Amino acid sequence: MATPRIHVAASLVAGGDVVLPEGPARHVALVLRLREGAALSLFDGEGHEATATLVEVGRKRVVARIGSVEAGRGESPLAVHLGQAISKGDRMDYAIQKAVELGVAAITPLYVEHGDVRLKGEREAKKLAHWQGVAASACEQCGRATVPPVHPPRTLAAWLGERDETLRLVLHPATDQRWQEGEAPATAALLIGPEGGLSDTEVTAARTADFLPLTLGPRILRTETAPVVALTLLQYHFGDL
Repeated sequence: MATPRIHVAASLVAGGDVVLPEGPARHVALVLRLREGAALSLFDGEGHEATATLVEVGRKRVVARIGSVEAGRGESPLAVHLGQAISKGDRMDYAIQKAVELGVAAITPLYVEHGDVRLKGEREAKKLAHWQGVAASACEQCGRATVPPVHPPRTLAAWLGERDETLRLVLHPATDQRWQEGEAPATAALLIGPEGGLSDTEVTAARTADFLPLTLGPRILRTETAPVVALTLLQYHFGDL
């Protein structure tokens, strides 16, 4: 069995003890049925990775002792900020999960004209915490030690106004291939619309904010599939694929 890899929001110090979060602790003790002496791999989400050994395993408390600590691996040289129109149900989870696996540096859920999801107050806070958990779980699976932040949902106009990435792309049918020209950028922004697509006004706003159009071929992709294909393309051209 592969060594379990767990995200812990705590400082990793060689020789120190870490109490595992409730979910991972339950998985380790009740699902995997690991006992004292079993090996773990821990990461703090801030770029640090550690070997660890279980020293206490109970139904309500699991403790690991940290061995060596080192810098994590798996980060792309291309830092992509994904602006993803919010979609319903598992589709948004899928988009976030796969974006993290493909090396995205940050994600902002977006409210757009043709989007059918509006979150407020406690419901928005719960959804944001859930999405951040999806990102952390994806890092556990793919080997990243840095968990990309999932920022609070924003309007598209607000998000566009904050952009300063070197390369900015909006998913939109076009024959413009200028985005492939020049040296590889260090940062990029990628805008993905909802199932119904971005409105003409929104596309114009993105173009005004120096976004170049990016087409992904003659077929219409679902909103959760589009970031997978687009990020793969960017990582192939400028990243580490």
